Amino acid sequence: MSAGTDPVRGGGTPAPEGDGDGRRVPGERAVGSTTAHDLAVRHRLLLALAALLTLSLFLSYEGVHGDADPLRTSSAPAVLSLDTALYALGQAEADAGAATPTSDFQKQISVAAQSVAAAGDDAGGPSARQALQTVAALITVYEVKVQQAQQQPTGGVLRAAYLSYATSILSDPGSGILPRLKVLQAQRRAAVHRQTSFGPLLWCGWAVTLLLALALVCALLETQLFLRRRFRRRYNRGLLGAGALLLAGLAVTLLFTVWTHTGMTDTRRLLDRPLSGRELNHAGRATAAYLADTALRAAAAGWILIGGILVMALAETGLRRHIDEYRFRPR
Repeated sequence: MSAGTDPVRGGGTPAPEGDGDGRRVPGERAVGSTTAHDLAVRHRLLLALAALLTLSLFLSYEGVHGDADPLRTSSAPAVLSLDTALYALGQAEADAGAATPTSDFQKQISVAAQSVAAAGDDAGGPSARQALQTVAALITVYEVKVQQAQQQPTGGVLRAAYLSYATSILSDPGSGILPRLKVLQAQRRAAVHRQTSFGPLLWCGWAVTLLLALALVCALLETQLFLRRRFRRRYNRGLLGAGALLLAGLAVTLLFTVWTHTGMTDTRRLLDRPLSGRELNHAGRATAAYLADTALRAAAAGWILIGGILVMALAETGLRRHIDEYRFRPR
C-alpha cells in the first residue's frame, strides 16, 4: 500500500473533512449540509408558535377574568340590592294597613329606598339608572299615601282611597314599583348569567390554547434533541428555560382561571333565585368570599404578554449562536 493512500477507503481520494465520525470540523461546512436550513426552520417555528400561544392565552384568559370584576363590583351587588328592596317593600306592604303609623313601616321604606339607591350605583347603564330613579320617586309617593291613609279614621272612605292608591303605586302591573323592580332584577340576573357563562367561544379559545401549548412543548423538545444530535451538546439552557417558563406560566394561568370561574359559577347559583330575610346577609358575605382576589388574578393578564416575550427571547437565545455560526461560516 503506497504512502498517502487512505487505508479505509481503499483508494487515493482523501476522505471529506468531518465525515469520519459525523462531527463538524471548525471553519468548514460539510458538502450538502442542511443544518443552516434546519436551524432556520426551527427558529421560525418556535417564534411563531410562541407568539400565537401568547395571543391565544391572553384572549382566553381575558374572556374569563375580564367579567369577574364587573360581576364583583356591579352585577352581583345590584342583584342583592334589588332583592333587598323587593323584600323590604313586601314587608312594608304588610304594615301599611296598620291603624296608626308604625316604626316598622318607616324602617322598611328606608331600607327599600337605600337599596334602590345602591342598585342605581351598580346599574348597568343610563337607562337602568333612570328606571331606578323613577322607582325611588314612586317609593316616596307610596310612603306619603300610606301615611295619609293612616291619619284617617279606621274604616273611613278616605283611608280606603289612600290605601287603594298606594297599593296601585306599589303593585300596578304596568307601572307599579314592584313590577319595575322585577324587570330590572331580571335584567341584572341576565347580566350575571352572561358574565359567568363559559360558552362555546371560550371553550374553543382554551382548546386552541392548549393545542398550541402542546405544539410548542413538542417543538422545543424536538429542537433540543436536534441540537444534541447535531452539535453534541446535551442541554441548551435557552430552550430548557423557555420550556420551564412555558409550563409554569400555563399551570398558573389555568389554576387562576379555574379558581375564578368556580367563584363566578357559585355566585350565579346563589343569586339565581329571589332572596329574602337572613338569606340576603348570607348571600352578601358569600358572594364577597366567592369573588375575593378576582381583581388580582385578572391583573395577571398583563404577565401573559411579558411571559410570552420572555419565552420567545429564551428560544431566540438558545438558537441564535448556532444560527450565526452557520450564517457566517465560509463556504
